[in-house]
Amino acid sequence: MAPWLHCRPMLVLGIESSCDETGVALVEAEGAAVPRLLAHALHSQIDMHQDYGGVVPELASRDHIRRVLPLANEVLGAAGRPMTEVDVVAYTRGPGLAGALLVGAGVACALGAALSLPVLGVHHLEGHLLSPFLSADPPEFPFVALLVSGGHTQLMRVDAVGRYTLLGETIDDAAGEAFDKSAKLLGLGYPGGPALSRLAQDGNAAAFQLPRPLLHSGDLDFSFAGLKTAVLTQAKKLGGDLERRKADLAAATQEAIVDVLVKKSVRALRQTGLRRIVVAGGVGANRLLRARLDAECAQRGVRVHYPELALCTDNGAMIAMAAAMRLQAGVEEARADYAFDVRPRWPLHELLVQPA
Repeated sequence: MAPWLHCRPMLVLGIESSCDETGVALVEAEGAAVPRLLAHALHSQIDMHQDYGGVVPELASRDHIRRVLPLANEVLGAAGRPMTEVDVVAYTRGPGLAGALLVGAGVACALGAALSLPVLGVHHLEGHLLSPFLSADPPEFPFVALLVSGGHTQLMRVDAVGRYTLLGETIDDAAGEAFDKSAKLLGLGYPGGPALSRLAQDGNAAAFQLPRPLLHSGDLDFSFAGLKTAVLTQAKKLGGDLERRKADLAAATQEAIVDVLVKKSVRALRQTGLRRIVVAGGVGANRLLRARLDAECAQRGVRVHYPELALCTDNGAMIAMAAAMRLQAGVEEARADYAFDVRPRWPLHELLVQPA
């Protein structure tokens, strides 16, 4: 058991810099209780990348350098805690953009070295996985987790911190990529997913019949590449009429993605026998997904948990929370050697272990 479980509360400063958001947060962990968020701050680079239609890695890295320390000062000020009271500095080790990850890792290890504090590198996806514990209605173990971020779509059984079983994952495009790529085909702005969802509110989802890949496969894997191709085919067929029918096609696309996510999630609940599901990652903010999943789970007496909407995107709070929970559970120790590396391609299965 970690030594701070019997002494004063532990303060963990978390830094997220894996892609196009700079996030810093401070959480407090005391005993075995769920850590609580004291303060967080986030800077999004959306405006900077819009002109390019996507994230430019070099620009992202340079902007992280400018933002991370001012955000850290903002968070510590909002929490009313000096840096000297921080016990652990956590950072996103991967996956993500190499240069962007190096900024967060470098700052975290420099702070640790300057103040003789231990540091801990966190898996970005585990941060998303545990982010619903930041909500006002945190889940309890065990549960099924639907992890839907820009580059990942996975279903997992979660029995405890560090005790995860992969149930299914995408074999090609993730749900977030399907949103973004379809939005680009429709000529929508960056970021594409939210733009497509907004446009879909004015459309008729029944106007187009789009495929639901692997919906009846019998397993819990996903595939969205074929859906993107179908959207492209429909857009070409419409030709000059695309602008008038764009909202309908957006609505049909969103409906297809959500339909697959919800039905596979329900299947995972049925196969595991669990009565609780957590939805995490950027796509977890989608309103149709939440409404459909809420309705399906209500019929089955299943509890659904989401992060707060503001914490669905990449953020420092999920990194600080994941680090605090790993330390509390004793599955990892923070270190103080300050030699760091980053893992731009860090397979989630390296964190997965079967339940004891």
